Amino acid sequence: MIVAPTEFTVRGITYSIRVAVAEDAAALSHLRVQIDGESENLDRESGEDYIDAEQFAQIIKRDNDSPRHLFLVATVDKRIVGFSRCAGTQLKRLSHKVEFGVCVLKQFWGNGIGKHLLQQSMSWADSSGIKKMVLYVLETNENAIKLYKKLGFEVEGILKQDKLLSDGNYYNTLVMSRINES
Repeated sequence: MIVAPTEFTVRGITYSIRVAVAEDAAALSHLRVQIDGESENLDRESGEDYIDAEQFAQIIKRDNDSPRHLFLVATVDKRIVGFSRCAGTQLKRLSHKVEFGVCVLKQFWGNGIGKHLLQQSMSWADSSGIKKMVLYVLETNENAIKLYKKLGFEVEGILKQDKLLSDGNYYNTLVMSRINES
C-alpha cells in the first residue's frame, strides 16, 4: 500500500512525512549515526551496527517491495530529520503483526514528528490488515511512553535490566503493543 506524502506545521516548523526512496540512503546512513549519538533511548551508540548507503538502499527497496513493511522519512526543507520503520514477516503465524521503531533528531523533538510518523504507520497498518503493532521503549523515556499510551498502546511486558546506560546502571525496556480490533 502506498502512503501519500503528508505535510504538517507544528510550532512554526513545517515538515513532510513520506515513504523513503533509494535516493534517501546516504542521508539516512549519516542521520542514523547522528541520532544514535544524541540519546540513550535507542539501542545503539553512535557508529555501532553501522549501515552504509548501499545497505540502506537495499533496506528501502525491500521495504517498498513488501506489503508487510513500511519505511517513512520526515523532512524539513528537504532534509531528513527523522524516520520510522514497520517490519513484518511473511511467516503465517506472525504475519498479522509488525514491529515499529522511530528516531528523530534531538533538535526537532517536541514538534510532533515522532507522533505523526507513528500515526501514519498506524493508518497504514490498519488499512493493510495488520492486527498488531509492537514497539520497545526504555522505561526512562516517559514522554514516548505517555504518547504511546495516548495512541492506544498498552504495556505487554517488561524486559528487566535490558539496557546498560552510560551511568553504569541497567534499565528495563517496556514491550508495548496496539491491537486493531476492527
